[in-house]
Parts: sequence; C-alpha cells; structure tokens
Amino acid sequence: MRASDLLQFASTALLRHWLRTSFSLLGVAIGAAAVVALTGLSEGARQYVVGQFAALGSNLVIILPGKNETTGSFPGVGGVPNDLTLEDARALQRAMQGIQLLAPLAMGNETVEHRERSRQAAVVGTTHEFLAARELHMGIGRFLPPGEMERGGPLVVLGVKLAAELFPGENPLGGVVRIGDWRMRVIGVLEPRGTQLGMDLDEIAVVPVATGMRMFNRSSLFRILIKMHVHADLDAACERAVALLSERHDEEDVTCITQDSVISAFSSILRVLTLALLGIAAISLTVAGIGIMNLMLVSVSERTQEVGLFKAVGARSGQILAVFLTEAVLLSSIGGLLGLLLGRTVLGIIVMLYPTFPAVSPLWALFAALGLSVVVGALFGVLPARRAARLDPILALTRNYS
Repeated sequence: MRASDLLQFASTALLRHWLRTSFSLLGVAIGAAAVVALTGLSEGARQYVVGQFAALGSNLVIILPGKNETTGSFPGVGGVPNDLTLEDARALQRAMQGIQLLAPLAMGNETVEHRERSRQAAVVGTTHEFLAARELHMGIGRFLPPGEMERGGPLVVLGVKLAAELFPGENPLGGVVRIGDWRMRVIGVLEPRGTQLGMDLDEIAVVPVATGMRMFNRSSLFRILIKMHVHADLDAACERAVALLSERHDEEDVTCITQDSVISAFSSILRVLTLALLGIAAISLTVAGIGIMNLMLVSVSERTQEVGLFKAVGARSGQILAVFLTEAVLLSSIGGLLGLLLGRTVLGIIVMLYPTFPAVSPLWALFAALGLSVVVGALFGVLPARRAARLDPILALTRNYS
C-alpha cells in the first residue's frame, strides 16, 4: 500500500466524522500552543533580565550591606551588623586598582511637589559618577556636579516624566521643588530611559548622596556601584572589596555581586522554569493523546466491516495497523501545526501589548511542540491500530450484519 493511499484513507476517515475530529484537533492544538506560549514567555523573561543588566555595561560590581550566607535572606533585608558608609566608599576608591568610577547610592521614596502639583517618587542620593555608571544621558541642563561625597546641596535632577508632570508646558530648569521638607533647585532633566532593573528612571529625582542620607535620616548606603576598566578583573575586584570592608568592619558583613553572576543565576532559574512549564504543557498534550486514543477506538469499533473487507481482499495485519496509525499521526500532526500557529499568535499579542518584553518562543520549542504532538499521536494510536489489525476478517464481516 502506497503512502498516498494511506493518507487518502486516513483523511477520508477523519473527514467522515468531522465534528469528533475537530474536538480532538482542538485538544492537541491547545497542548502544542501551551508548549509554544509558555516557553516563549519563559525565554522572554530570561532575555528581558539579561537585557536589563546588559544595559548597564559589562564591567559593573555592586556592593550591598549584609551577608546573605549568614543572614539567610537577601542582602540588606532585616538589618545589617554594620553600616555601609561614605567612608567605606572612599576607602574602596583609594585602595582598589582598576576602578573606572564609583557611585554610592542612598534610596528612598518621598513626595515631590511644585506649586499645587505633587506625587510620590523614588529619590536617589548619589554622586556625579552615577550618570556614567547607569549609562544615562542628560536631556537638558546638567547632572550633579563632581566633588566630594560629603558635599550636599539643594540640587535635584528630575526624570523626564516627573519633570513633565510637575512642570507641564514649562522649562523646569531653575525651578524649585519641595522634596519632603527640603527645597531643591532643578538643575537638569534626564533623557527618557524607561524602566531598568525594576526602577523607572523617567520618574526619579536625583539628589547629592549626602543630602539624600540626611533627607532619609539614614547612616547606611543602599548600594555602592563600582565600574571597572577591565571585565576580567570583576571577580578579583569583588574579592578585594570584600576583604577591605571586612577589615574595616572587623567581620565579613557585605555582599559583592557581578553582572555575570546575577545573569547566570537568573538564567539557571528561568531555564529550570522553562523545563517545568514544558512538562506541564506536555501533560496537556498527553490528555489530548488520550482523546485521540478514545476517538480511534470508537473508529475501529465502527469500521469493523471495513477492516474485514480489507483483510478479505488480501490486506495484511501490518497494512491495517499502518492505516489506523496514519490516522492518529495525521490527526495529531495537524493539531500540532494549528497549535504552533495559535501559540505564535498569543505571543504576538503579548508583544503588541508589551513591546519591551521579548516574548519569542525559541526554535527548539517549536520543534519540541510539533514533535511531541506527533509522538503523542503515534503512541496513543498504537492500541486502537493493533486492535484493528487483530480483528478476525470473518467475525469483522459478520458482526455488522448480526
């Protein structure tokens, strides 16, 4: 029996019961679409995180107060033994080799007001080096002036959205805003940058770090950002920074992380998540496979006379098995192709709604979805096909007349 004959028999049998076939196709399509959509979302999340860190450059080292190995939590959460101070930042700047720039950070949320307009905003206390450390650019005006870390002053740089809300239709340069109880003069507005590492840089207010620490009544820094000249020095820089601060604090109470380590950790977590989601989607395909098996079992019971005729004219058991197995594989393959189309459509809609999220299913996931669909059809089609192949031709011909 030729392949074309098998396909013709299979397609004719499936079209004969189109409603039943449609529901089985829908089950397989949903399972395949789940594989495509879920892996696309997971891969998109991984690419998004990697892209967020890559936007900072590749030579960044971050010092956090607190030691996560000893506290059992994220560094800086739940209190730390010693403050991470401006003196620590200066000591790092003096003692470490290969530093391109260093920017201390103090963070808080406060109400920013201009005349009758006000809103809550993230306030970042930092130094002139923060602009290059986060690879930001000025839209108008200038950034915080270079100078000693302890030098404060009533100066503020606004994110572009915050400036537009507080100064609608006006030039904010030279204007005065109130941040909490502090009157601050606007000296610049940042270029649009969007959200980076969970912070909307278009809605921040940047003040001198010493002013920020007094504003929030804090003695400890939130972070210290260090940008190295050479990427290969990052691990060694972390070791030197931890050793120096441990000597100053008489204990190891800080955590040093690099972009590579964070990206690697996130990638590993999301890779496991992708595999888990793929397993969940495979379960839905298995359920669809059970539906295919039930459909084929019903088809075999309804077509016993047809099987009897095939055998009466000399068809072998292997050929009968091939006919019914082809039906199952054809059904699952078409369902898999429909699922690919459905899954890609869902991801396309997500990208349209959230353009910054790269929800694109990897090529291996497309092949996996289609391959799983075909395998499921073949596995769950074997039992009905074997039952048809084992029918006795005489009993098969007489059963429908009894």
